[in-house]
Amino acid sequence: MMGKIVQNLPSAQCCQQNRQFGSLYQRDQCAQFKNNLLLFQRRKLTWTGISTMQLHNMSNISQRHVNCNASTSATAVPSLGKVDFLKLQNGSDIRGVAVDGVAGEPINLTETVTQAIAAAFAAWLLDKKRTDSSKHFKISIGHDSRISAQKLQDAASRGIAGAGFDVVQYGLASTPAMFNSTLTKNENILCPVDGAIMITASHLPYNRNGFKFFTNAGGLGKADIKDILERAANIYNGFTPESLKEAEIKCSLSISKVDYMTVYASDLVAAVRKASGNIEKPLEGFHIIVDAGNGAGGFFAGKVLEPLGAITSGSQFLEPDGLFPNHIPNPEDKAAMKAITQAVLDNKADLGIIFDTDVDRSAAVDSTGREFNRNRLIALMSAIVLEEHPGTTIVTDSVTSDGLTIFIEKKIGGKHHRFKRGYKNVIDEAIHLNSVGEESHLAIETSGHGALKENHWLDDGAYLMVKLLNKLASARASGQTGGSKVLTDLVDELQEPGVAVELRLKIDQNHSDLKGGSFRDYGEAVLKHLENKSESDPNLHKAPVNYEGVRVSGYGGWFLLRLSLHDPVLPLNIEAPSNEDAVKLGLAVLSTVNEFSALDVSALLKFVQE
Repeated sequence: MMGKIVQNLPSAQCCQQNRQFGSLYQRDQCAQFKNNLLLFQRRKLTWTGISTMQLHNMSNISQRHVNCNASTSATAVPSLGKVDFLKLQNGSDIRGVAVDGVAGEPINLTETVTQAIAAAFAAWLLDKKRTDSSKHFKISIGHDSRISAQKLQDAASRGIAGAGFDVVQYGLASTPAMFNSTLTKNENILCPVDGAIMITASHLPYNRNGFKFFTNAGGLGKADIKDILERAANIYNGFTPESLKEAEIKCSLSISKVDYMTVYASDLVAAVRKASGNIEKPLEGFHIIVDAGNGAGGFFAGKVLEPLGAITSGSQFLEPDGLFPNHIPNPEDKAAMKAITQAVLDNKADLGIIFDTDVDRSAAVDSTGREFNRNRLIALMSAIVLEEHPGTTIVTDSVTSDGLTIFIEKKIGGKHHRFKRGYKNVIDEAIHLNSVGEESHLAIETSGHGALKENHWLDDGAYLMVKLLNKLASARASGQTGGSKVLTDLVDELQEPGVAVELRLKIDQNHSDLKGGSFRDYGEAVLKHLENKSESDPNLHKAPVNYEGVRVSGYGGWFLLRLSLHDPVLPLNIEAPSNEDAVKLGLAVLSTVNEFSALDVSALLKFVQE
């Protein structure tokens, strides 16, 4: 299957303009855009697998300008309010409010802010790739199903084009596909691109949106995001009516549209066929249901499963709808998991697959309704990876269970390396371990983010599910029957807790106890006090190796109190064999942290009382 360019417009010749933009940005004088009018010329592209009628239609389309300013008139000048760009940072992503309508959540991710952020990414990319400054740079843009996606895509396109880069729009896409577009080598679809932007806010409510950025080295880190936002603030403050108008003109001349999701999906299909010994339809007869939650994952049923021979009837919520009318697209959400489980049981399917909004997370359900998410998904992926790479290290986040450690190390012969929360932290740790000689092939969070060394360490929910499909296909090819039981059998020896709960203890930043200090300092003080108290309690035992918060075992279970990555919250995880044991652990924490008046312990108090 070959992706097709469905629209191509004249693109800027901008080797020189790239350099102009780099020096222009360094002086923080973006108003000088008006002095750098560019010359454009039409570029011919190779068309592959397109009918005469399609060529005719596309030749008509290619004469039109793309509307890069859908929500304002050509002469309108946006009002530039004051914006704190650094508040838009959310770890290694950017997140903000893009749609009005929710009380107390004013819009801070406007079209003009978006334009500045995209221009800043272009400037950042130019600095990183200065050795290639003689080439013509391209940036791809894709988005999930959010209702603000189109206007932000148009705004980002203006920012990129205003910087003198080419824009390649993918439309509805997945986050993993955007990264892959920096790796794919196919000039017919303008790949590889030099950088990629995914417009998404994962599973957050409909009014939010945000951005993830990629180069061929992977996703950007926290320091990169801060750099881009600082650049964006300078660019934003330098906008003038003239520079904004010129960016709009450049945008109308420098966009191509590509059906990249077809390419991405066909690669997934090829991976499953290869695992089965190159059988054309290795999943023939399997009944597999997809729940996309009205996000971007609906393609998986028709473009991946059906070409492999699977029956997909009963799949649900495949149509993109940014209001998410059925359930939150989130494999951690109980309502979402209940929806896919019920669909599997109602349709007597072999397997159910559920994605989050932008398809970088996933989970599954077997034919009996047993969920493969959180610790079970990690156990299942670990079992599959350890069959391929015996003895390898599995890197997870900090809240994984003790039962998972026993399973990985005692049952299937691997090593469990429990690290910090945050998918980028987990992935970076796995990369680090490999760099110092400790082999690791899987990095995975309980949230459903999972990355494999074989897949360029990209957290790709669709690729995780392909690994499950590979197991089904290879089992079928070797004569095994029983549907998804081959998966269930892999995790039969996983010990699971009787009680597992996460409570959020909020820090009141306005409380006098903080005395003008930061919530982070206050939270660290709580953790240090809990650590000291735990060491003096004979019923509790502090974890000998721990990278985040305070992890303590006792009463047959364990608790972990840590400080949130971004918010004034101390999440508390408790796992135990019974309610009674869980309450004992909860009381041990409560007796220690209760003396910190700025800490809201009502959730913990309610838990131990009930």
